[in-house]
Amino acid sequence: MTSAMEAALARRSWSKVTDEAPTHDELLTFVAAAGRVADHSSLRPWRLIELRGDDRERLGRAINKSDGEKGSSSKPLRAPLLIAVVASYRKSHKVPRWEQEAVASGVAHLLSLLLDEAGWGVIWRTGHYTRAKAVAKAHGLKKNEELLGWLYVGGKPKNSRPERRKAVDAREFLGQMP
Repeated sequence: MTSAMEAALARRSWSKVTDEAPTHDELLTFVAAAGRVADHSSLRPWRLIELRGDDRERLGRAINKSDGEKGSSSKPLRAPLLIAVVASYRKSHKVPRWEQEAVASGVAHLLSLLLDEAGWGVIWRTGHYTRAKAVAKAHGLKKNEELLGWLYVGGKPKNSRPERRKAVDAREFLGQMP
């Protein structure tokens, strides 16, 4: 097993993946681990929606509908598994909305890291579709929920290009109080 440090340093986004994907049961294990992120008051202000097969077609139709187009967008077909990341806000006097969204984002990031470390290719895709009414309706979102994007998950291609992202120079981002 890789250490958390090694997994984080090796993580990358995979824009192209194969048709393989973790099973539902495998995904449950990853979600249980990702759900351990820091969560003020343990509100669990998030949920995930698993999209496979025809669900991806439904999302494609909702994307086109939100753009005023007919047919189905092929964007959701770029991976065999999409995991919709939903911020599910809870009423709280202690935990503001932004902090609840941070928890949902933390779950998504940790889930992507766990999937990557387990050998799956993952990319977190967002965009204006996350706020489209047709897309929200397709996902069955409630009034207290917002879609934060989708994790596209599939197999890592064997002959993929090496990572192009530059390493982070931590000295640029870590400072002292003035």
